[in-house]
Amino acid sequence: MNSGQRRVSQAALSRLGIITPTGINHAESQIPFYTRSMRNEFTAVIERDGDWFVAWSLEIPGANGQGHSLTECRESLAAAIQLILEDRREDGLRVVPAEALREMVTVQ
Repeated sequence: MNSGQRRVSQAALSRLGIITPTGINHAESQIPFYTRSMRNEFTAVIERDGDWFVAWSLEIPGANGQGHSLTECRESLAAAIQLILEDRREDGLRVVPAEALREMVTVQ
């Protein structure tokens, strides 16, 4: 640990509403920390293919959506993006050391 770093107790993290390495702060209604305030915006590329609208996201490889209307297509793409991000986050958290600090970073 560097001289500028300090350890924070799990109790202190819990009081702040931060997920501790042992899991979710159950006082916060079982909602994971990252979903309480997260808002993301992504570029949707939408094309018409016969009776269908198909979409993909430039920023999230593998995220695709489709629908008979633009609304259905956008909702389908949003659901695919959400699923991919949740899966990637879960995969990434599996390798985070218990003593590591996790913080939210906001990009504007």
